[in-house]
Amino acid sequence: MYPFTLEQPTTLADAAQLAAGGAKLLAGGQSLLASMKLRLSAPGRLADISAIKELSGIRRDGNALVIGAMTRHIDVAGSAEVKAAIPALAQLAAHIGDRQVRAMGTLGGSVAHNDPAACYPSAVLGLGASVHTTQRKIAADDFFQGMFSTALLDGEIITAISFPLPKRAAYIKFNQPASRFALVGVFVAQTGSGVRVAVTGAANGVFRHRGLEDALNRSFSASAAAAVAIDASELNADLHASAAYRANLISVLTQRAVTQMLA
Repeated sequence: MYPFTLEQPTTLADAAQLAAGGAKLLAGGQSLLASMKLRLSAPGRLADISAIKELSGIRRDGNALVIGAMTRHIDVAGSAEVKAAIPALAQLAAHIGDRQVRAMGTLGGSVAHNDPAACYPSAVLGLGASVHTTQRKIAADDFFQGMFSTALLDGEIITAISFPLPKRAAYIKFNQPASRFALVGVFVAQTGSGVRVAVTGAANGVFRHRGLEDALNRSFSASAAAAVAIDASELNADLHASAAYRANLISVLTQRAVTQMLA
């Protein structure tokens, strides 16, 4: 690592002031610290926000589930509130990385980092969630802007994410076995405004598949999903899988998610 200074704010106001001054926020650290060890990232100043109590916690707010940005994956996975309200979200959290990652990684850190193969962005986009920050509330459809890119402004901090309760939802992931990131992951949700299908791992960022959504809005069945042609032209191709393979996975995992939801 390159040398850096560590700050440990205990209030959101202090954290916001540090972030405005150029400090890099340290949430779970599962991505940032790894990049710093490899000298791919060299922030001169870190602000560890783990001691800010108001950023953690899970609560029901009407027809939504509000989860604090610093809530750990393991807490989302084990929460009786999440399991009752959005079981697919608890299941997603339970299969992120390994036990060590789940014990340290946070919801807000994952969403702010926006790794193109991360699981949480697919839930945020698939459920039509809202990202709450120190400055505003951002709709999921406006938040994710490509690989490692979001709508967050300099100094803006995610405080919580509000997930509308779906009628039903499912998340199916095909793991890259070494990293346990999603080679492809598909989050399907039946919401009050229709079916949403969010895909992670397959392209340069999480995205909604409109063709699958249209088909499933007409007929919510595995056969309807299977009939949709998945265009591979803009999907990733690497040593783990070809674009065509990822396209096939999108179809297969969507069919499995629908079957699970209908069971």
